[in-house]
Amino acid sequence: MDELSGEQQAGAAGGAGAAAAEIKRVAGRAEDVPTGIVMMIVATVLFAGASAASKWLVADYPVGEVLFLRSLSSLIAGSAVILPVAGFAAFATRRPFDHLARGLSQSISQLCLLIAFSLMPLAGAVAINFSAPLFAAVVSIVWLKERAGYVRGGALVIGFLGVLIVTDPGANSLTLGALFALINAVMYGSVTVAVRGMTRTESAHTLVIWQLVVLAFFHSFLLVFGWRSPSPIDAAMLFGTGFTNAIGQWFWTRALHLAPAPAVTPFYYLMLVWALVIGFVVWGEVPSLSLLIGSAIVVATGLFLFLREARLQQAIRARPDGRRSGP
Repeated sequence: MDELSGEQQAGAAGGAGAAAAEIKRVAGRAEDVPTGIVMMIVATVLFAGASAASKWLVADYPVGEVLFLRSLSSLIAGSAVILPVAGFAAFATRRPFDHLARGLSQSISQLCLLIAFSLMPLAGAVAINFSAPLFAAVVSIVWLKERAGYVRGGALVIGFLGVLIVTDPGANSLTLGALFALINAVMYGSVTVAVRGMTRTESAHTLVIWQLVVLAFFHSFLLVFGWRSPSPIDAAMLFGTGFTNAIGQWFWTRALHLAPAPAVTPFYYLMLVWALVIGFVVWGEVPSLSLLIGSAIVVATGLFLFLREARLQQAIRARPDGRRSGP
């Protein structure tokens, strides 16, 4: 969340982005599915832990401070990996305004997610965030003019019903925390589609380094809303969330290098299980029936859309005319 961060693209894991990337895997690369699965599971533990740490910290520190220090530590970690390999050429781009727009959108998305963490159970915010692929699919249909079809459209409707069950509006309308979580999911889904468009001209190094720099830049403005000097332990946690997320990103990426995306993507949703466990152990959050049912629908829909898209992409590759068929 970034906690499912940028190039991690959890949203893409539920849609065509990861499927298309899977089709472009380097020919001849040795696969190690069991190791890939283990690495994906480790990544989900790290992402859930970083999310829980952020929720813990925003209870005592301004949201802007938590976001900025997390973004700064992610920038430090990312730069330590990218710059020795690509150098400052990683910043070379002809689309600086697209990077700025994408970064601004994602900075707002992350702000809404942390506010949601502070206002609602951890698992609820994570479950709603998993609806980002659904919003990404809608944006793809509207913006990229992708074909919807009856099956895909029906799956989206069912998925959004699951989101509605998770948010559980009830008689008091939508809760404030759920509203911020939904805004995050919508914006994150939009960012996912934007990245899919930018990959045609931008390298992975360029996408990541620009994202990290722009996020840290925009989040620095949030410091005007408050700063509290952290204790040494809390300072370690504040920086640790960014480093933990960066390490989780590495495990996530390695998982997709070692195994086909359809083999490891289902295990990404274990993050919701860890969020449920952490929420119960740390905060005593008992999941409601609506959260469990709605989460199951959202996860099942996301997996269905991803696996179906992967199958269709393989079929397109196999067809001589390269055209897509089917609903």
